[in-house]
Amino acid sequence: MELLNKRVLVTGADGFIGSHLVEQLLQEGCRVKAFAYYNSFNSWGWMDSFSPGQLSKIEVFTGDIRDPNGVRTAMKDIDVVFHLAALIAIPFSYHSPDSYIDTNVKGTLNIVQAAKDLNIERVLVTSTSEVYGTAQYIPIDEKHPRQPQSPYSASKIGADCIAESFYRSFNLPLTIVRPFNTFGPRQSARAVIPTIITQLLNGKEEIKLGDVIPTRDLLYVKDTANGFVEIAKSDGLIGHDCNIATQSEISVGDLANELIRQINPRATIVTDKERIRPEKSEVFRLYGSNEKIKKHTNWVQKYDLAQGLAETIAWFRNPENLKQYKADIYNI
Repeated sequence: MELLNKRVLVTGADGFIGSHLVEQLLQEGCRVKAFAYYNSFNSWGWMDSFSPGQLSKIEVFTGDIRDPNGVRTAMKDIDVVFHLAALIAIPFSYHSPDSYIDTNVKGTLNIVQAAKDLNIERVLVTSTSEVYGTAQYIPIDEKHPRQPQSPYSASKIGADCIAESFYRSFNLPLTIVRPFNTFGPRQSARAVIPTIITQLLNGKEEIKLGDVIPTRDLLYVKDTANGFVEIAKSDGLIGHDCNIATQSEISVGDLANELIRQINPRATIVTDKERIRPEKSEVFRLYGSNEKIKKHTNWVQKYDLAQGLAETIAWFRNPENLKQYKADIYNI
C-alpha cells in the first residue's frame, strides 16, 4: 500500500510512540487525524510540543477509546488506522486491572468493529513484547508462546486475539505490530530509561531501581515509528503479527551504569523494593527477532543504542522537558 495522501487515524497520538508516529506520517505525505484522550484542559499530550506548522497539518479528535460511538465517529472517511491507544504501566495493572481490560481489550474491539463496518483499507493494532513473557528461546520470534505475566500483558494478549479473530472471521485487513522496548524523547516516567535519566539530571547520586538483572531489547522510537510505516506499506503482512526489534539485549544494570557514566559517574545504584515486580510476574529476558519485518518490508534499524541514548539524554537536558517529570516520585 502507498501511504501518500492516505487519510490516516492514529489513536494514542497524544502519547509517546503515537506522537512520533504522527510526525513520521506527516513526512510520508499522509493526511493525519490524531485521536487524543479527551480532558477538560484541552491538552493534546505531546502534540502540544509540536510546531505550529506541524499542528496546522493535523486534524485533532478528542475522545475515549472505550467509547464505541466516539471511535466510530473518528474513523469515518479514514483509509488506514494505526491503533496505539492503551494503558501500558505494568505496576498500575496489578491493582487496577479492570481499567486495562476496558481500555486495551474493549478499546481494540471498538476499533476493529468500526473498521469492519466502515470498510477501512488497513488496520494496524499495537501489541507489546510483554505478551511473550520471559524468553523460552532467543531470539523471540512471532511463534513464541504467549505468557500473561501481568494483568497488562494479559490485556494485550486479549486485544491481539480480538484483532486476529476479526481477520479470521471477517477478513479484516489488519496486522498486529509488536514493538520491543521502545525508548526516546517524550517517554513516560514509568519506563526505566526516563527513570534513570531524570534522577541523574536532578542531581540524585543514589539512583533508585528495581531488579537490574532483566535484559531488554531496546529500540529507539524513530525506528519504531518507521517500523509502523513500513509494515503498513506491506500487503504481505496482512493477517500476521510482526515484531519490531533490534535482535540484541542489554541488562537493566548495564544500561543504568552506562547512563551513570555519561551523566554523573559519582552516582550509584540502590535497590528500591517498591520497584521490584513479583517474581513470577517479572519478565527476565526480552531479545526479539526482526527477521520477519526485514523479510516483508524495507525496514532497517537506523539508530544503534549509543545514538538513541545520546538523543534521549539531549532531549531530557532541556529544562523545559525535564521539568515535566517528577524524579522524586515513583510513578506506578
